[in-house]
Amino acid sequence: MKKSLIDILFGSKHDKDLKQLLPILARINALEEWALALSGEEFPRYTSQFKTRLQAGESLDDILPEAFALAREAARRTLGERPYDVQILGGIVLHQGKIMEMKTGEGKTLSSVAAAYLNALTGDGVHVITVNDYLAERDANWMKPVFGYLGLTVGAILANMDPEHRKQAYRQDITYGTNNEFGFDYLRDNMCFSKEHKVQRAHSYCIIDEIDSILVDEARTPLIISGAAEDDTKKFQQVNSIVRNLRECDKDPETGDYPEEPVGDYKLDEKGKKVSFTDEGLNHLEKLLQQGGVIKGSLFLDENFEYIHYATQSLKAYTLFKIDKDYVITDGKVEIVDEFTGRIMHGRRYSDGLHQAIEAKEGIRILQRNRTLATITFQNFFRMYDKISGMTGTAETEEKEFGSIYGLEVVVIPTNRPVARQDDEDIIFLNEAAKYKAICDHIFELQKKGQPVLVGTASIERSEVLSAQLKKRGIPHEVLNAKNHAREALIIAEAGAKGSVTIATNMAGRGTDIKLGGNPEFRTRHKVGTDADEETYQRVLRQETDKWRQQYQEIVKLGGLYILGTERHESRRIDNQLRGRAGRQGDPGHSQFFLSMDDDLMRLFGGGNMKNMLSRVGLSDEEPIHHRWISKSIERAQTKVEERNYEIRKHLLEYDDVLNEQRKFMYKQRDAILDDDQLFLRVLKTAEDILDDALDNYFPEREGDLHEVQRILDQIQQELFFTPSVSPRELSGKPASFIRQAIIDELTSDLHSKNEAAGAEMLNRAIRLEYLRNIDARWQDHLENLEALREAVYLRSYGQKNPLLEYKLEGFEIFEEMLLQIRVSIARKVFLVKADSLRPEAQTVQPGRMQTRHDSMQGFGGGSPRRPAPAQPGGKAPTVVRTVPKVGRNDLCPCGSGKKYKHCHGR
Repeated sequence: MKKSLIDILFGSKHDKDLKQLLPILARINALEEWALALSGEEFPRYTSQFKTRLQAGESLDDILPEAFALAREAARRTLGERPYDVQILGGIVLHQGKIMEMKTGEGKTLSSVAAAYLNALTGDGVHVITVNDYLAERDANWMKPVFGYLGLTVGAILANMDPEHRKQAYRQDITYGTNNEFGFDYLRDNMCFSKEHKVQRAHSYCIIDEIDSILVDEARTPLIISGAAEDDTKKFQQVNSIVRNLRECDKDPETGDYPEEPVGDYKLDEKGKKVSFTDEGLNHLEKLLQQGGVIKGSLFLDENFEYIHYATQSLKAYTLFKIDKDYVITDGKVEIVDEFTGRIMHGRRYSDGLHQAIEAKEGIRILQRNRTLATITFQNFFRMYDKISGMTGTAETEEKEFGSIYGLEVVVIPTNRPVARQDDEDIIFLNEAAKYKAICDHIFELQKKGQPVLVGTASIERSEVLSAQLKKRGIPHEVLNAKNHAREALIIAEAGAKGSVTIATNMAGRGTDIKLGGNPEFRTRHKVGTDADEETYQRVLRQETDKWRQQYQEIVKLGGLYILGTERHESRRIDNQLRGRAGRQGDPGHSQFFLSMDDDLMRLFGGGNMKNMLSRVGLSDEEPIHHRWISKSIERAQTKVEERNYEIRKHLLEYDDVLNEQRKFMYKQRDAILDDDQLFLRVLKTAEDILDDALDNYFPEREGDLHEVQRILDQIQQELFFTPSVSPRELSGKPASFIRQAIIDELTSDLHSKNEAAGAEMLNRAIRLEYLRNIDARWQDHLENLEALREAVYLRSYGQKNPLLEYKLEGFEIFEEMLLQIRVSIARKVFLVKADSLRPEAQTVQPGRMQTRHDSMQGFGGGSPRRPAPAQPGGKAPTVVRTVPKVGRNDLCPCGSGKKYKHCHGR
């Protein structure tokens, strides 16, 4: 009552939105005569002029009226369709970075053309996001003549498309594609080893079709790229037997410290859980690996250097990690023990190969598993765009979520003609059997009189159950679901024909128009085929159009398309989408839902008690119920589920925001490394930081400063595997600045000598490759660590701690530790490895056998599951075109390594 009173006094939000848009529409309409008078050659010329004006300082809003008038006229000339005023209003809303809610059948696809054209003039590219490959390709081909007439280019991103063709599609002014493909391409781009391999160029402006489906229903599960980790289990086993022959350095029996010149292979730091080799130890390790046939040549060659890492982890496993203290073995698995609580941390694994080293030590199976290579949520992917807009027939119910998460406002666009659909109250039955019997009876009556029926089900299983019952009754029908998507275009084209019955799972067929009387254009293409000449096509089209007009009038008299819902969805918005299939552009229509107390929604969220009560009062199974109490119960159930789903999405986003900040930083650093031509300076800076850290507590006046100097040199050797030639006695008593400069001079000299020996370009490429490999490998470990941490912090709520805060604090702690490990490991390798072995591969490809995954929320509790759609009508899969010759498994690898492809990048 309060809201309606405010609307009466001050006007509703819809009225205010429309009032602001109408003056802009008037300016566009005033230019229609000007656009009509232009020749075809002038359209691309005006496009060039608009671009020039933008570069000169004008804004997109300044040229909006002319651009929209031009786009409207281009659509009229190429498609034979003049966008209605409501479609132009929708385009303005899209340009403003808002969501336009436009009823189903009002022409959202055409409405987006003017906004896409205007924003493409900046040259940064416009992304039009659709819900499946079929719609992406269809819309791109459908609107390409309009954009081409205006002088712009159009591309489409499809699943299984060759990377080079993806890159070409992204270089077009306007690019169509699915939300999954855009997201996966972003992740893959940030796994490339060369900027030339990236396909995307910017995230400037996007128009999201069915935005509620993509940013609400699909947002509960993240995009994930996974792949098999490198199979290094054999290397751990090889090193495991060798490290037993290494000896710890002797300690001073009085102090327990290592002497100035220790004798032995390695030193332990029990407090920091670190192992460091001496020079003698590295030489001994090299000899043992050579004798065992593990390596050929020096340990300090690039191809053998990784064995230092494996040996270090194996030594840690033997010397610093004890069974039944740090870990236990249960069911043949190494399980970590929490040092503070003593509890087993199920599912947790030590990172950086330490877990595998412990498994090798204990003689149990070393696990190799698929791992997450990259992941992102739709919320954080789309929030990268400078401007987001979207369109749907049902967004107003989710307005709060769009506003809080994306900062998006919903504007409702009026229909071109008044909606003539009749929406009846729900019919409710006591059990499912009675409901299905009533549905079949009703469909039989509707078909007998010739009224087309679209039956909506919530799952494939339910659609098949209903189909079986209709077959028993002898009622001809079509079933459209994920098992039958190959005939989608034909089924949808005929769904509005006289007497047709179509069963559709959820919103299968979304984005395709159901015309009363059928689709004469599709029928013509189906009859004459793709090779028919234009004269034959036009002749058959006239015949089919005449038949369609006659059938259209008959169906209008019967009441139009009848929508029959077999159960309520968890979200009323999805129910409204189903209803919206009827009553388009002023056509008549009818909708009604048949429910039962056994439906998932009613059973789980409020129907159990009511069913028992109705049974006790003697209600018969086949007697339908019409009561507002039950309708209210359904509304409450839907509200409960919508609130629960919103909390799931919000919860996912809160945790992913922590990861997102780290992801953006890592990808930014990765890009910087791809651009950096003097990466050896980064290595030197890392060495300086380690040295400064060692010098922080240096006091030359302290008695026994020789020990202090030795400590500094030990830390440099431990962290960088670099032993300065200057002796501790030469540095004893000297100020910190002197010691620092002496060691920096040696480090710099070492880098310059390697720069000269390997060549500046070759050294830079080698360091870049190591950086990228290290970043990717450790980032993948980090993703696993964060996932495990996320599970662990839930338990801390029992200790009156905030799990999210704990996750943030510890998440950033391990992230900072990871960044340090990356820098130190790169510096360590560059200083220790021989210059003549630094030969990076001429070509580096992305990891093989990658799998992309976005789990749809199927079944109950699943939002709006999307069925996979064919890339083309008729179900043909997209054709993959190679841009490089195919490499056989036994051919030499094209990277130049000299190895067979199956042993190199084909591994």
